[in-house]
Amino acid sequence: MKPQRIFITGGASGLGFALAQICAKGGWQVCIGDRDIERGEAVIGSLQKWQPSALFVPCDVTRMNNLESVAKQLQEKWGGVDVVVNNAGVAQVGKIADTTLSDWQWIIDINLLGVVRGCKVFTPLFKQQGHGYFVNVASMAGLLDVPNMSAYNATKAAVVSLSETLQNELAKDNINVTAVCPSFFRTNLNQGMRSTIDGMDAKLDKLMSSSKLNAVDIAQLIMKAVERKKFLVLPHRQGRVAWYLKRWLPRRWYQKMLYSRIK
Repeated sequence: MKPQRIFITGGASGLGFALAQICAKGGWQVCIGDRDIERGEAVIGSLQKWQPSALFVPCDVTRMNNLESVAKQLQEKWGGVDVVVNNAGVAQVGKIADTTLSDWQWIIDINLLGVVRGCKVFTPLFKQQGHGYFVNVASMAGLLDVPNMSAYNATKAAVVSLSETLQNELAKDNINVTAVCPSFFRTNLNQGMRSTIDGMDAKLDKLMSSSKLNAVDIAQLIMKAVERKKFLVLPHRQGRVAWYLKRWLPRRWYQKMLYSRIK
């Protein structure tokens, strides 16, 4: 794939950093944004070994002015940006009665509005330069409906819906969209996770450890999707099967299947 210019939120670790590594090795101009300044400063050197022009910028996706500053910097340094990956996200687990409204507001502000801010800030730049590409990282949680994850599921479902809408809305402006919906895989999602369920850290760690795919595998699938302008990326086979069953089975059959798997 021809080298381009890419900006990745949450790019200092996990899937974001895996994407940054692939792009840097491929000769892309890479900018990672992350609110973890210590981590960002620690990893940028490894990217610069492959791509000396690689950048790290402190960026909190809950702050519109942070993203506006990044867009301005990239326009000044690179003359624009080709791909924006809205990847930053957090997790919250808990029953609806036990999840506080402040936790709802926290996860919506990052998982949903963080993506909204990224799309809102960079769309004018994409239109100005005549092309652009959004990669919005959602989750299989946005397509399925596992109990005790209502806040997380809802934000990821909203990211899928937002991505679908923008694919239609921005097509005339030569702006493409990909929505990525991985299942559990080894990442740092449990760091900073909020949970009202005992032992959830251990359960989540077990689920992530059992995945046959890692962050690099998923990053490679994302790059292929961008090259082919594919809208929906469902990396995990088990997740794809569950989604197909949900779409085609009567609701009560799907629910029985779901509960038999999560007991």
